[in-house]
Amino acid sequence: MNTKEAKLQAFGRLLDILDELRVKCPWDRKQTNESLRINTIEETYELCEAIIKNNIPDIQKELGDVLLHVIFYAKIAEEKGQFDMGDVCNALCEKLIFRHPHVFGTATAETDGQVMQNWEQLKLKEKGGNKTVLAGVPASLPSLVKAYRIQDKARNAGFDWEEKEDVWAKVQEEFGELQAEIAGMDADKMENEFGDLFFSLINAARLYKINPENALERTNQKFIHRFNYMEQKAKEQSLSLKDMSLSDMEILWQAAKQEEVD
Repeated sequence: MNTKEAKLQAFGRLLDILDELRVKCPWDRKQTNESLRINTIEETYELCEAIIKNNIPDIQKELGDVLLHVIFYAKIAEEKGQFDMGDVCNALCEKLIFRHPHVFGTATAETDGQVMQNWEQLKLKEKGGNKTVLAGVPASLPSLVKAYRIQDKARNAGFDWEEKEDVWAKVQEEFGELQAEIAGMDADKMENEFGDLFFSLINAARLYKINPENALERTNQKFIHRFNYMEQKAKEQSLSLKDMSLSDMEILWQAAKQEEVD
């Protein structure tokens, strides 16, 4: 592992390289916040994929790509006289110190739950910080992730189930309401109740310390593997899946599941 001095030297080298690219490379020179934004989203998802797969070399690589974007935005701001990378780091340091009074001050927090409760309250007190508990949830988040963050922030404000087991009655209630609307075949009401059911299931996941995004992605990957297995086996029989009956496909599906166990 690198020493602290080596890490600082490497970071300084990266800043120097970007400075040179910004002057000498036509592509790097023309980039703006707007032109980089979509690539930043892509790089972040690639990092997330590497984390899900626990691919250590890829995690290192994708962290570098995300870091490049961070310093790129700071460089663009520096050129406009707005702020620079030093300002970004110092602002982050001050925020971390302010939000960890149990480490850098006299407050106490014995559990991670207490830390998170203090965190949300401190964010409301910050100059220029969130004015309401839910204001810190980005509107652009994917809906599943947003629901989890909304519920988590509500919990930190003290709004939560007294016993986690109680959430299942809510899940059953929402499922019943969905079934009732399906019977009536009102598209708008069905969508509304489906959303309520999703929200309650995400709440259950949170209470049982299951990350619903990770859980769903695991199922996505499992389905992809099994479906690809079926498709490949069908091709080996000179068939396409469209040529097969559901019962034939079920046999291949079960074989794919067995392969995972073996």
